[in-house]
Amino acid sequence: MEKAFLKPGRDATVRGGNPWIFSGAVERTEPHNLAPGSPVEVHDASGSSIGLGYFNPTTTIAVRMLAWGAIPSIPQLIEHRLNDALALRKLVVREDSDCYRLINGEGDGLSGVVIDRYGEALVVQLLTAGAERMRDDLVTQLTELLHPHAILERSSGAVRKNEGLEDREGVLAGESVSEIEVRENGHLLVVDFEHGQKTGYFLDQRENRAMLATLSRGAKVLDAYCYAGGFALAALSGGAARAVGLDTSARAIGWAQRNLELNGHGTSDAELIRTDAAEYLRGTKERFDVIALDPPPLARSRKDAERAGRLYVELNAFAMKALADGGRLMTFSCSTHFRGDDFIRAVSIAQTKAQRNLRILAHLGPGLDHPVLLGHGEGEYLTGLLLQDLG
Repeated sequence: MEKAFLKPGRDATVRGGNPWIFSGAVERTEPHNLAPGSPVEVHDASGSSIGLGYFNPTTTIAVRMLAWGAIPSIPQLIEHRLNDALALRKLVVREDSDCYRLINGEGDGLSGVVIDRYGEALVVQLLTAGAERMRDDLVTQLTELLHPHAILERSSGAVRKNEGLEDREGVLAGESVSEIEVRENGHLLVVDFEHGQKTGYFLDQRENRAMLATLSRGAKVLDAYCYAGGFALAALSGGAARAVGLDTSARAIGWAQRNLELNGHGTSDAELIRTDAAEYLRGTKERFDVIALDPPPLARSRKDAERAGRLYVELNAFAMKALADGGRLMTFSCSTHFRGDDFIRAVSIAQTKAQRNLRILAHLGPGLDHPVLLGHGEGEYLTGLLLQDLG
């Protein structure tokens, strides 16, 4: 196997469990000219083996680790990772849900690979040159393990571009499927593979939607940035008196309406409005008992972080002002470059601007089907808070 050697003193982070090795830490490779995505045995400066990764000479993250210690073959590694991932999902995904994340990249030991399961369909994202080389083995073993009706690929985005890869979409195995009906927390959802974001739906919020359902009995609920209506649907399934959903996309509004109707909810239960959520919150006179605030990423790079902080402050202040006395706010940042303490600080500033007094009921994140390596803080992207107005 080809090899990558690290510079002296540059092995501590990777030995501590971070799978990313940056180009400045790599002393040399053997042979010298490796193709992007080549599997490599990673060694420290003394020559001691650290584990298995794959190498890309053209990117800032030069090596992405796949295994520490013994060096398996790629097919052996994929088989082990898939079986391990499925065993975990059987433990942590509710029986009334048949849609979940099966492989969460580094968190499941397959850097650059994302696989979401929607009933009898699997959607694969291969984000790196190393992941691209695993395509055939992944399809073979997914077919043998799960026997899905369809394996689809939706590989796109900035990471692929940085890796020198074109976007790829299509059928990898089985049927051509444009949409599918699945169950999430006991209710039905139509997932649109042709027009939906990412792999078709935002599965990372499944457990947070279930939590919101428990808080919504008899409540008036606002689902800002409603997309396919997930939080609104969860609220109504939990006994909400009324739900309002907001989105700027006419397609999203239509999709949300379809999902509500699929579960027996009509216009008397829910109102879907095509509008900008920030503008709506700024101008509304209504007060809501529960608000779900899950905007798209406001910081797509480090240089956006300062601007994103101001936007999160403004948006959360608007939402807090729209809370009824004693109301609950479930607020999120899905920006990798603005998360954790930075987001909590922004929400705290928003409280001051809104002149409200809120308490934290819970710190929120993605579901347990989205694991993150302990040594890889970069893998944490979704930060959330459940807040309640104290009065």
